[in-house]
Amino acid sequence: MAASSSGFTAHLGFKLSRFSSSPFHAYSHGLDSRKKKRRLFLDGNGVRVSRISCCCSDSVVRRASGSGNSVEKPEEKRSHRSRFQAIPALPFPSHQSRFGTKQEKFYPRCTPRNTGPQSRDTPPKRDTGIANEKDMGINLLKENVSETGTNEDGSTWFRESGEDLGANGYRCRWTKMGGRSHDDSTQWEETWWEKSDWTGYKELGVEKSGRNAEGDSWWETWQEMLHQDEWSNLARIERSAQKQAKSGTENAGWYEKWWEKYDAKGWTEKGANKYGRLNEQSWWEKWGEHYDGRGSVTKWTDKWAETELGTKWGDKWEEKFFAGIGSRHGETWHVSPIGGRWSRTWGEEHFGNGKVHKYGKSTTSESWDIVVDEETYYEAEPHYGWADVVGDSSQLLSIEPRERPPGVYPNLDFGPSPPPPVDDLPDSPLPPSQ
Repeated sequence: MAASSSGFTAHLGFKLSRFSSSPFHAYSHGLDSRKKKRRLFLDGNGVRVSRISCCCSDSVVRRASGSGNSVEKPEEKRSHRSRFQAIPALPFPSHQSRFGTKQEKFYPRCTPRNTGPQSRDTPPKRDTGIANEKDMGINLLKENVSETGTNEDGSTWFRESGEDLGANGYRCRWTKMGGRSHDDSTQWEETWWEKSDWTGYKELGVEKSGRNAEGDSWWETWQEMLHQDEWSNLARIERSAQKQAKSGTENAGWYEKWWEKYDAKGWTEKGANKYGRLNEQSWWEKWGEHYDGRGSVTKWTDKWAETELGTKWGDKWEEKFFAGIGSRHGETWHVSPIGGRWSRTWGEEHFGNGKVHKYGKSTTSESWDIVVDEETYYEAEPHYGWADVVGDSSQLLSIEPRERPPGVYPNLDFGPSPPPPVDDLPDSPLPPSQ
């Protein structure tokens, strides 16, 4: 019997479910469309203050040119009709889980210009990979600001933006925002940035974090960068994402790291590293793909899981192909609570002439060694490659670097040969694969 990913969960009759957490949506209807009103006046300290009000927010934003502290005063409340519909989220497949369902204190509301940012207290979803830049909603402010405000329900918010400059034409434009409920039980923060320098390096990035009233917390980063490879001189685009969430009501949490690398000649590398826990069960998974752009491809997967009772099981495989010739091999294994071990190993040799050598054995005396007539199938090119990532990176490619003065040239430091990639993950709570 050939091993497959289904062997990962078959031995205990237990299925590892994919956890997902849907964003907490809220919709408002019937809001008045009255124009906002803006009044300027001087407070007791002689600071110029701007009052802003609109149909759905009674926030007061104080924008002072000096270093004085912000002061919020509620405007006179206006009557209006609003209706909200909430959709709860369940990222952990447990009847006890209430992850992300206590977010009533941050209903999104209309946000006219110059008012507070909308709530972004939404945990990430599992197994969603790396989002395209258009889905990240990066919209940097064009001016430096530092604002705070208080909403009519007592929740507060802040928004800041700025620009950092450095050597070699380095520039980083950034915007940071966040909010919290009146009792600090719920909070969120989000930062956007774009970076560039005179070497042609460009980067877009996002970092998000939050916590709800149940104690559930999450953190997420996303990055996309363009640079020139130091050794091949080819343009390269790299994308990455890290996501993690932890339940505040049960022993459950997960972490994922995803990465993709592309160059202009078709070289591509993709991979992911994941681990997590749901009450008495823990799991771990790594996979990778490598395409050299000339027809050679390597793919591999390694999965592992265990329960608190001591049961462990896993599945791993690898394939390498070039010009129709290659091999596949793998192992499925299981360890019982008392230490009994079962495993099945298998392999295939593809000769490129329609003949395939298949072999394998198991600890229960299974064995096979045959040659069969069979077509060889594998993906020599990634389904998403250089042309695709360039087409989806318009915001990254449109970043404008600082103007370079005449006669000034970028400092190109090639340094030593790049080391092999290392998975710089946080400490995993899981032991290595068996």
